[in-house]
Amino acid sequence: MAQYIEFSNIRKEFPGVLALDDISFRVEGGRVCALLGENGAGKSTLLKILSGDLQPDEGTITIDGELQKFPSPHAAIGANVSVIYQERQLVPGLSVAENIFIEDLPTKGIRVDKATLRRKTRDILNEFGLSMIDPNEMAGRLSVAHQQMVEIMKAYRRNPQIIAFDEPTAPLTDHEIEILFDLIKRLKKEGKVVLYVSHRLTEIFQVTDDIVVLKDGQLVSTLVTTETNETELIKAMVGRDIGDTYANLKRNEEFGDVLLEVENLVTDDIHDVSFSIRKGEVLGFAGLVGAGRTEVARALFGVDPIISGEIKLDGHAMKFKSPKDAIAAGIALCPEDRKEQGLVLGRSVSNNITSAVLPKMKSGIFLDKKKEKAVADRAVEKYSIRTPTIEKIVLELSGGNQQKVILGRWTSGALDIKLLILDEPTKGIDVGTKAEIYQTVCDFASEGMAVIFISSELTEVINVADRIITMRNGHITGSLARQDATEESVLKLAMLD
Repeated sequence: MAQYIEFSNIRKEFPGVLALDDISFRVEGGRVCALLGENGAGKSTLLKILSGDLQPDEGTITIDGELQKFPSPHAAIGANVSVIYQERQLVPGLSVAENIFIEDLPTKGIRVDKATLRRKTRDILNEFGLSMIDPNEMAGRLSVAHQQMVEIMKAYRRNPQIIAFDEPTAPLTDHEIEILFDLIKRLKKEGKVVLYVSHRLTEIFQVTDDIVVLKDGQLVSTLVTTETNETELIKAMVGRDIGDTYANLKRNEEFGDVLLEVENLVTDDIHDVSFSIRKGEVLGFAGLVGAGRTEVARALFGVDPIISGEIKLDGHAMKFKSPKDAIAAGIALCPEDRKEQGLVLGRSVSNNITSAVLPKMKSGIFLDKKKEKAVADRAVEKYSIRTPTIEKIVLELSGGNQQKVILGRWTSGALDIKLLILDEPTKGIDVGTKAEIYQTVCDFASEGMAVIFISSELTEVINVADRIITMRNGHITGSLARQDATEESVLKLAMLD
């Protein structure tokens, strides 16, 4: 068993950004250590160094007194280190079984022993309480939550002595979170070193023993979990006391006319959905995973075909055959999975911000770089996007800054957006940036925009939205004004059959 891992004077610099500056701390075996900090604090960079994806410019990693160098992820795995990233590392075209055992496929002669592979996969699925997953199913066809669980099973199967989790619960249901927390307790009892990154402070107090707080690439403090509290952690992360996030929101108090009317909408995934939203209103959607909230957003944005029902915008019946039609009508969507569906990760911040308005960025047949720069610069300034340059590849930004890039795409002034749909806009985002996004949502409403706000965090949707619609199994089950909504009342409606 690994007795400890020690990071000593770790430094990592990217062009224009000092990502890690002289980071030193030690984690003992049999303890769970949280890495806490705002987006861009350096947590993911540190994990990438641990996994061999990146090399430090300075500093060392020591495991049980032995100096370690991981020139590649393969080398880290060989040293019994596994890192489970927020971005999934599965091969979509391979089966669940092939992904879990990808480095150690059982063979019979020169062929893969498929019977043994299925049996071993079935054993680990049963161990995790996930027998509903078919070992032969293509990984790319699984839900985001089940893909994450396959990622965790793949790492667990290697029997690592040091294991790191980067925002592991972001896509998971409550049942799967219980499975994960049970696993972490088991790893702790086995004396393994566990690093845990999460922006959900309740989780930090549930599963960790120690906390390392990073800010702007520097180590701010190391704490024992039982000796601190939420207020102290937030102040350490943000550098200030942000107070009551929701009480400080400056809300829009005056709604305009009805902007959107949805009547008896039916797709393959939603049934007889009817609701309306007024200009300047924030309409929240709450429900358990699979309730149909994202599917409503996709139908409104022209992604999923509508079988029957009607959508009216400003009193006019609309038919969207594609997102292009929806955008032209003034509807925008920030999707649930920003990396897979919202961004072109290999392109620049500027390219991503202007991707929806490229025709407006042209002079004749050529792209006008000055126009593109003006739009991108305006978005970067408006949302305080932390990037050394608008030419930086968006993959290299933190999750919170990536989310701001998507917001900038729709609301930097180049498009006339009437309805903005935000699907899990704060997933994997730190508390400071969350507060910024909440206020931004209220600012959109104050400008007369209608906002649909979808979130799995009940506290968030109750406190940000003016009115909350609950869903279950593709049906609307209720509606509550903010002043009448509690976690108990919303959850009760969300669980109605």
